[in-house]
Amino acid sequence: MNEPRLSNPALYLQRLGFDTPPQPTLETLRQLQLRHTGVFPFENINTLAGLPVLIDLPSIEQKLLHEGRGGYCYELNGMFFALLRTLGYDVRGITGRVVMGQPEGAWTARTHRLNLVVVQGVRYITDVGFGGMVPTAPLLLDTEDEQATPHEPYRIERHEDGYTLFAKVASEWRAMYIFDLHRQEEIDYAVGNWYVSTYPQSSFARQLMVARTGEGWRRTLNNGSFAIHRIGQESERREITGLDELAEVLNREFSIRLPEDAQIRGALARVLAPAD
Repeated sequence: MNEPRLSNPALYLQRLGFDTPPQPTLETLRQLQLRHTGVFPFENINTLAGLPVLIDLPSIEQKLLHEGRGGYCYELNGMFFALLRTLGYDVRGITGRVVMGQPEGAWTARTHRLNLVVVQGVRYITDVGFGGMVPTAPLLLDTEDEQATPHEPYRIERHEDGYTLFAKVASEWRAMYIFDLHRQEEIDYAVGNWYVSTYPQSSFARQLMVARTGEGWRRTLNNGSFAIHRIGQESERREITGLDELAEVLNREFSIRLPEDAQIRGALARVLAPAD
């Protein structure tokens, strides 16, 4: 099967701080994942506005590399998958079921895209598209030990249905998502993307979610609630009440250029409006 190829891998790599293509090593993978979460923000603005989210590779490249926008897992991990393939990694696209914030035992739809990478015979999962709790380092698949990252510790628990990823948040292990290793094709991602972007009860269609992660910090925006979380410190929080203020925060804190689109700006104004 012919897979789509990046039209401008040099530009993509430059955005990640590489002047030349690096060797496909574990250390390179670590650098790529950490830098990616700082450069390309997670956001669902199009879905919130009822606009289509195109996940073919040329559309993703246009949005992320040229329009000053971010995306969610189908976009971020989709483009990252293409980069890893270009660099020569042994990588497979897989999917998971997000359980973060769900009641224990909840069985959610298979709507999260991530990647399985094999480096020198060792299996890792790599994920640059999980919002405000995105792992910032590749995680060893075949161990249940706690794994340090530049941010929170994570661990992977194996069970009958596959694996569960946990993150340690405020000294408590919290389940993030359940996943397995079944190979996924573009049609599988198209179905999942259609569901999360059009299903009326999808959280992606009902609330603004933006995140960006950098050295020692995570920034999140949920509707009008903006927060900066710093490792080992109290979080800073404030409420955003106006569209101009929101556009300024998106640009300054998340490197998102808000387009002059009436449908987008109307949707954002609605999530900032106080509930009756």
